[in-house]
Amino acid sequence: MILVTGATGNVGGEVARALSAAGARVRALVRDTSDTPDIPNVLPADVECVTGDLDDPTCFATVLRQANGLFLLPGFGHTAELLAEAAVAGVERVVLLSGPSAGSGDLTNAVTRSMVESETLVRASGLEWTILRPSGFMSNALEWVPQLAAGDVVRAPFADVAVACVDPSDIAAVATLALLEDGQGGLVHRLTGPEALRPADRLRILAQVLGRDLRFEPQPDDEARAEMAQEMPAEYVDAFFDFYAAGALDDSHINNTIRNLTGRAPRSFEQWATAHAEAFPHP
Repeated sequence: MILVTGATGNVGGEVARALSAAGARVRALVRDTSDTPDIPNVLPADVECVTGDLDDPTCFATVLRQANGLFLLPGFGHTAELLAEAAVAGVERVVLLSGPSAGSGDLTNAVTRSMVESETLVRASGLEWTILRPSGFMSNALEWVPQLAAGDVVRAPFADVAVACVDPSDIAAVATLALLEDGQGGLVHRLTGPEALRPADRLRILAQVLGRDLRFEPQPDDEARAEMAQEMPAEYVDAFFDFYAAGALDDSHINNTIRNLTGRAPRSFEQWATAHAEAFPHP
């Protein structure tokens, strides 16, 4: 039994589906099934959904019952307790979703600090661990859906920043490998897509897939900062501006890790957009 946290998210959902397709027993941790009535349409029928929260340690023993593997999201305050309970429950392997900035060790950056702290706890857990540090997700383009529903212009920040964005399904393929097969313990995998794209590049590709005439407009930093401040704590806003405005993170590098581990090339943004075209407004 593999417990998948964040199972209704872009990455966790792909992990749950990939594990199920590989024949594993999967338990999906969801916060509230009553608030997510479409869960049966998101996850395979053989995935067991359990209600719980990574911020609520009282649920850990229950959700980990009979589990021998764990897919873990970073940045939760009770990660140490979860990992301790996992060891008691008989979990043998944990795969942590982290991020590329963790490699810098810069604890002054709130996002990096969160990743580093989670990685440190996993390394010290006594469990066999694998850490994944993927580039930005291709699925972040779904943030454009409200703008695309309103018109043909997308405004987004950090217009000059190229990212070797990665398909969450490729992250899931590596996570599944690490959870089900031997030989991945103690490894840190930096995962990238096949090309480094700026926001305008991604929108151009998406426009071709959707058959729409779309236009990109760079969002000024002050406007982006104010908008982001409505959705996240100030220290996280500062962290993203440190990454992409100040240039502390270069997420444009491309590697062959996904190909080397899975035996196939990582999916392109065009392939991702084609597979998820129905999630976007059409002409």
